[in-house]
Amino acid sequence: MRKTAALAVAFLGLVAPALAQNDTENTALIGELMAFHGSQAIVNVMTTHCYETTGLDGSYKLAAENWYLRNIGFLDLADRVITRLGGGAEGQQKAAETYGGTQIMTAYNQAGDKGSFCRAFLEQVETGALDIDRQLPAALKRAQEISAS
Repeated sequence: MRKTAALAVAFLGLVAPALAQNDTENTALIGELMAFHGSQAIVNVMTTHCYETTGLDGSYKLAAENWYLRNIGFLDLADRVITRLGGGAEGQQKAAETYGGTQIMTAYNQAGDKGSFCRAFLEQVETGALDIDRQLPAALKRAQEISAS
């Protein structure tokens, strides 16, 4: 009995640090996966803003819709993996979305030529440069590995 207890204590001594490290890694990955939603906010906020400020140029709406269609699978994957890892903190997704929207609007407000900024942004969205698989490939790969296991 004493040997069993000693083995259990020794085992826990080896496993506990690994579990703690795993929790830290999971928390970091959840934060990275929340950034997927921040990317979506960036595209939504800026394409809507540029659409409204360029005389309702429909190419901005179309670009946002196409971005969403290319990235919906990645957003769903992120949500599934976040749930599998225990879920994010309350309000964490909203914070990521707010942060993304704030960052892109700050960049827009600092741009000297707002029209050029919108055209360059549109090009980035249309070419896929702002797609999740190109912006956050490491987090996406880890999420895919977790989902497949």
